Amino acid sequence: MPRIQAPISPPRPRLDIRDLQVVLAVAAARSTSRAAPVLHLSQSAVSRALMAAEDKLGARLFERSVSGFTATPVGERLIATAGPFLAQLAELEKAAMRPAPEPVKVRLVCECYTAYRWLPSALVAMRKSLPDLEVSLAVEHTGDPVAALLAGEVDVALITTSKVGKGLREARLFHDEIVFVLADTHPLARKASITPADLAAQPLISSTHTPPAEQQWFITQLFPRKAPPLQMLHFPLTEAVVDAARAGMGVAAMSEWMAEPYLEARGLVLRRLSTGPLLRPWRIAWRPEAGESAQRLAGALTSLAPRSVGERQVFKA
Repeated sequence: MPRIQAPISPPRPRLDIRDLQVVLAVAAARSTSRAAPVLHLSQSAVSRALMAAEDKLGARLFERSVSGFTATPVGERLIATAGPFLAQLAELEKAAMRPAPEPVKVRLVCECYTAYRWLPSALVAMRKSLPDLEVSLAVEHTGDPVAALLAGEVDVALITTSKVGKGLREARLFHDEIVFVLADTHPLARKASITPADLAAQPLISSTHTPPAEQQWFITQLFPRKAPPLQMLHFPLTEAVVDAARAGMGVAAMSEWMAEPYLEARGLVLRRLSTGPLLRPWRIAWRPEAGESAQRLAGALTSLAPRSVGERQVFKA
């Protein structure tokens, strides 16, 4: 059987706090009679206390003479460390008795519904590193997070392509990749990647919750010069978007972290853009008074963002 190691007992000093207080008072007054009122003791009580301290250490702490008490080398070393020690002990007592700070409450909203797939779990994991931040999700403001920030209805927002209004602050967080999900029987499934021209010839399936600014960003990324007429199909639920792609109704465009769970089922394949990863930028925006909380939140979320299906690397700005 493994041996159980007994807990190590802390050292037991010979002197106690009252001994140190007596030594410091005598050193400052250079006599037991003048130290007595400081310690609220009689002169004889101070003398006895000083001798008791010397007996505990087994060494003289002061040389007595008609001109007063002079510290011995042992006494000098004790006096030099006793003052800071008592000051630290006083601060320790204050810290122990100080009431625990109330957690800072932060109201958070996301511009894109796809973030709600991973954000709750990230917030739970974040409690270990930021226990003094209490973050609540304000899902009702998902449709217009910037307006909610300006109105003071939320403190922090995770946004993708929307412009931040005056009076707000923002910082980059990470990227996620927009990928394309289609039926394994779809003609484009035979290709290793998809070109913008391929997408222009097929119905594009997306969510009805996609913000207008993000829709415009998506089209501009695909067709930077001029967008051709596009066939668009919109469904309110991610499951409906995926089922429409599985049925061969078109090509679904979605975040990679949304597509990943559905790829385990048969009948679907994932393809990327042939011109390079279509990376959607994520930013954090906040009201000025929430600056410290927002920056701490940003640091935590950057490390907790979902990983790429392909490379398994954390997206960074």
